[in-house]
Amino acid sequence: MAIKINAGIPSTKKCFQWEVDDATSKMIFGKKLGQTFKGELVEKPGYEFEITGGSDRTGTPMRRDVEGDRKKKILVVKSVGNKQGRKGMRIRKTMAGNTVGIETVQLNVKVIKEGKTPLAGEPEAKEAPAEEKKVEAEKKVEVKTEKVETKKEEKATEKPAEKKE
Repeated sequence: MAIKINAGIPSTKKCFQWEVDDATSKMIFGKKLGQTFKGELVEKPGYEFEITGGSDRTGTPMRRDVEGDRKKKILVVKSVGNKQGRKGMRIRKTMAGNTVGIETVQLNVKVIKEGKTPLAGEPEAKEAPAEEKKVEAEKKVEVKTEKVETKKEEKATEKPAEKKE
């Protein structure tokens, strides 16, 4: 099964997502949370990644203290996978293990070492439409301010004319 990889670059605070096929994803099987692996395993040469989290096909989050690649029901206090509010309350929740396996569908990684090529395919193509949108937005603002100014001028010219009559 293909794995989606979400990679975050702490230095630039940007995230990228891509999907690796079955043959490539099998090379990641057996890695645990906190371990690092080379980018060549996921078709990103020159990079080095650290596994920070993930989830299985049902959306169950991976947890460091659950060994293996299977799901387990554990007694959880306020932490990963549990957002309860009462102090001291414990709840039994199902969590995925800390090892990447067949059930893993999504993997969160952190970039430790950056390569020469960018993670995204063509960053210039993605940035250009955003710049065009800014220019269009500025033009709209200019048009609106011109309309407001002309309305103010019309009102200013109408009021003295009404007073004379």
